[in-house]
Amino acid sequence: MDRRAAIVLGVIFGGLFLSLFAFLVLAISVVNRAGVGSKGYGSGNVGLIEVKGPITESEKTVRDLHRFGEDDAIKAVIVRVDSPGGAVAPSQEIQAEIERIKERKPVVVSMGNLAASGGYYVATAATRIVANPGTITGSIGVIAQLPNVSEIADRIGFQVNTVKSGAAKDVGNPFRPFTESDRAIYQSVIDDVHKQFVGAVVAGRNLPEEDVRAIADGRVLTGEQAMEAGLVDELGNFQDAVSLAGELGGVEGEPRLVEPRKHDTFPFERLLSQSVRDAIRAAAEELRDHLRGGSGSPGPQYLLPGY
Repeated sequence: MDRRAAIVLGVIFGGLFLSLFAFLVLAISVVNRAGVGSKGYGSGNVGLIEVKGPITESEKTVRDLHRFGEDDAIKAVIVRVDSPGGAVAPSQEIQAEIERIKERKPVVVSMGNLAASGGYYVATAATRIVANPGTITGSIGVIAQLPNVSEIADRIGFQVNTVKSGAAKDVGNPFRPFTESDRAIYQSVIDDVHKQFVGAVVAGRNLPEEDVRAIADGRVLTGEQAMEAGLVDELGNFQDAVSLAGELGGVEGEPRLVEPRKHDTFPFERLLSQSVRDAIRAAAEELRDHLRGGSGSPGPQYLLPGY
């Protein structure tokens, strides 16, 4: 075989190899993202879901909750909450999924150091809530902070020209004063979202609305105070919650915890996607800090004051 033929064959077989490699990468990615093999958790019979840190998204948590809810081998679910709250919609989506699962099997919320505002919102749908005596919870309220840098812009001669379709289209614009009309619009949104929060507590805890509203002014409570107010069912640690979940789920013997399977992508794909995600996140956070002065989201949030 001459040199030219060898090169041609090398290119052909090399192309076939690369094509097969690319196909395997794609196949693994599709299988992972589809959640194939998500059921069958070995010897585990109590699912464990963690809600930690600020609640900014719900997709993964809702997906994992759904899988546990559909798996007949999982007799009960524990949701461990250690969160100051966060965005409204993700909190509501997690709470709604817990509500759905509760119709099929018991869901026990175990509160860690902090389960406030949106962290408490997600707990309202649980079958039972267990808190430590010193857990910081409650904070039933809604907050939105809108920075105003118009005076600073005036001092340095910086102007922003706004073209809008209606008077309320730029409500919250940090480059102009916040008017009473702006405040009225935002207040109506805050009041409506707060009403939804109160309604979730009333329905989930089976409490009179007037009793809930009496403490739904954003105040924080300890686990002991929350129990006195009817916001939690009992005091105890994580292991107490595990035992309770096993009891409610009819588990014989010691409950065996299982966490959602991690469906990692192929390492090469994961490295690429992670680098892209990191770059986008860094750019978005820098832009947000420049526009908002680091003050956070302008929208209403179920968030503990100070966060």
